[in-house]
Amino acid sequence: MEGITYDEFVSDIRIYYSVMKNVEVIGEAANMLTRDFKEQYQELPWRQIVRMRNVLVHGYAQVSDADLWDTASKDIKPLREQVEKYLKEMDWNSWEQAETIFVEMDNALYNNAVNTARKMKSKGFLVGDISEISGLSAEEILKM
Repeated sequence: MEGITYDEFVSDIRIYYSVMKNVEVIGEAANMLTRDFKEQYQELPWRQIVRMRNVLVHGYAQVSDADLWDTASKDIKPLREQVEKYLKEMDWNSWEQAETIFVEMDNALYNNAVNTARKMKSKGFLVGDISEISGLSAEEILKM
């Protein structure tokens, strides 16, 4: 994006769709993060990042050139800086030794989310949409 004007962005299909695809990938990666991680690092608007991905993937007619431009030109660089900070702070030795286990919490809210996700999955909803609505991770949904 560096050195690219808005007019170049919207008129060059390679640039436009490259940016769109990369924003989709960022949103998909954000969707795959655990709830604990998102709660620990609340500085970033995780839901908004995932929603942008969902609009790009499922709502092509709704994609605004200006919104995609604003996201790419204003939001990606600070997001990248924050993610790089997270990566530097990560205790990789502990992470490699940790076993990720999804444990169902014994509370009505979580059980309701699981039931909603199961119903949506049985009706053919996409995992990303189920995750956004239920608050469960994609991994939790795929294991159902």
